[in-house]
Amino acid sequence: MQIINNYIDSVFYKQDAILEEVITSIEENGMPAISVSASSGKLLSMLVSMTGAKNILEVGALGGYSGICLARGFGSDGKLTSLELEEKYAQLAYSNLAKAGFGEQVTYITGPALQSLEKLVQSNERFDFFFIDADKDNYENYLNYCVKLANPDAIIVTDNVLAAGSVADPNAKSKRYTELMKKFNVAVANHPQLESIIIPIGDGMTLSKVKK
Repeated sequence: MQIINNYIDSVFYKQDAILEEVITSIEENGMPAISVSASSGKLLSMLVSMTGAKNILEVGALGGYSGICLARGFGSDGKLTSLELEEKYAQLAYSNLAKAGFGEQVTYITGPALQSLEKLVQSNERFDFFFIDADKDNYENYLNYCVKLANPDAIIVTDNVLAAGSVADPNAKSKRYTELMKKFNVAVANHPQLESIIIPIGDGMTLSKVKK
């Protein structure tokens, strides 16, 4: 799987000073190096652009790498709402989004994401596109909230669903979240309101369309 991803990156990745600066800022702040891969980020930009999504909800901001990729897809007239547990992470993410030209289009809500999602539901907020990349223990909960918050035909993208291939390959080294992802993948595949497929790019992304 890593060989394939390395090949994809080598062919399709173009040097991106803004995103490379984000990676550097994450390292300098002692944050985990768990941003989406370059190709996964490009896919996010393309999906947002292709679907015409203008109101996006992100669960898990880290340093803003995926946020920039999402915002690049909607251009000057979109809006990104990002949920982040850690205030320090949200501040760095906002700084990076602002440097990339999206400071006026992004809002960060800090604290436990489930609480923030419940407040969004109570406020009758609706979104066209969702990106889930946070604590794996709550993936199913996040997914169900996203379905509640979705406009008809909204897209939900979920990261890390292949767990470095360990969900499918018994010889692969298991990740901490391997079993969680196995359970999550089955839940997504059988969710009555979703039409879904896994795209084996990066650490695996589930692409789901909400049927309403």
